[in-house]
Amino acid sequence: MHAALTPQPHTTQPGAASAPATPSPAATPAMVTTVPGTSALVFDSPHSGTHYPADFRSACSLPTLRRAEDTHVEKIYAFAPALGVAWIEAHFPRIYLDANRDTLELDTALLDAPWPDPVATDPTVLNKVRLGKGLIWKFTDEGEAIYNRLLTVEEVRARIDHCWRPYHAAVAQAIDAAHARHGYSIHINCHSMPAISASHATDFPGLVHADFVVGDRDGTTARPALSVLVCEHLRGCGYSVEYNHPYKGVELVRRYSAPAQHRHSIQLEINRKLYMDESTLAENPEGMARLQGDLKALTEKLLGTDPRG
Repeated sequence: MHAALTPQPHTTQPGAASAPATPSPAATPAMVTTVPGTSALVFDSPHSGTHYPADFRSACSLPTLRRAEDTHVEKIYAFAPALGVAWIEAHFPRIYLDANRDTLELDTALLDAPWPDPVATDPTVLNKVRLGKGLIWKFTDEGEAIYNRLLTVEEVRARIDHCWRPYHAAVAQAIDAAHARHGYSIHINCHSMPAISASHATDFPGLVHADFVVGDRDGTTARPALSVLVCEHLRGCGYSVEYNHPYKGVELVRRYSAPAQHRHSIQLEINRKLYMDESTLAENPEGMARLQGDLKALTEKLLGTDPRG
């Protein structure tokens, strides 16, 4: 069991380089970074965090846990704040708490006592919980048990209070501010995905992923024309693109979108083979540079797009 894992310290800008540090009360980083924007665009990265809190107490090794990260996503979008895009970044890892899940998506079998708060009962909502990928993960993507102990109600509530609530508040506030400034908002929920889906990752184990997956929950979280614009731009750059398969978008795009009120949210998944070595987590500089250039061009196109038209 790993009582404390080596974290990455907090950064104030996306993609800032930093050296590992041992956690201490004085040096414990904030769990969320927010960079305010001036445009109608809001980007957020809920799964690229690398600060593993000492209270995690996972049974897995750090290299195993790190395979769950959306590695380097914060670096991919390092250009965004300079363009006036609001940026929100989680520093806690998704395998500790998944900010892209509702607090109702909890596997109560992980707990040593009854959960006193409501939980989801809809089988569709609970699909990820069944795979061990709810608010608190039970299994890695490869099916390895993350804990050899039961969690207390208090520690799960603390994760929600210290990680989930601040992250969601930051996303909500950034979208509200963008909408107030411009009369509309475009929210891009930034993710990465493995080249091939693992056994416990999705309902499609072994699926070979496209270069990008654009998700808007079947046209319910963004105007479809806006999602098509994103797809067409990426295809024009030479990438393979899927739309709403196998990823449609989850809690962050669902919760903060309202296309009828000109609040648009799109989940964007990037295939990790484009910019990194999945076995070592090392960046591919050439792939990263190309990807950043193409995504910067997409961002500039979105900055010039009014989805109310």
